[in-house]
Amino acid sequence: MEDTFFLLATFEYAADVQIIKGKLESEGIPVFLRDENTLNSDPLISNAIGGVKLQVYGKDRECALKIYNEIRAYALDNDGNPIVCPNCKASRSEVYYGRKSVFHKLFPFFEKRKYKCLNCGIITKPNH
Repeated sequence: MEDTFFLLATFEYAADVQIIKGKLESEGIPVFLRDENTLNSDPLISNAIGGVKLQVYGKDRECALKIYNEIRAYALDNDGNPIVCPNCKASRSEVYYGRKSVFHKLFPFFEKRKYKCLNCGIITKPNH
């Protein structure tokens, strides 16, 4: 299982992942960043390649998830308030892009932002 990776999270920019990477490494968990160098050379293609992927070994999955959930930042609305799930009323949501259609796979920047509740899993559109 040491050879398999677990995708812990994705980040729009390489700088966004550094604090979490540092925290995980300080706890003895090796971290691997996929596409970090690509985005450092051209940050404007972040949406096209899906951002920086933070990966850990499969054996470190549970410990890494626990640490990540303690320090992660959840989605906020335009006023700086947490996004509240309409289903379970939890304030633990993250930005979600489905990229299910061919059009959105080719042109991901046209897809509207949605939010996924980390408590119940429902996907919602923002209230404007």
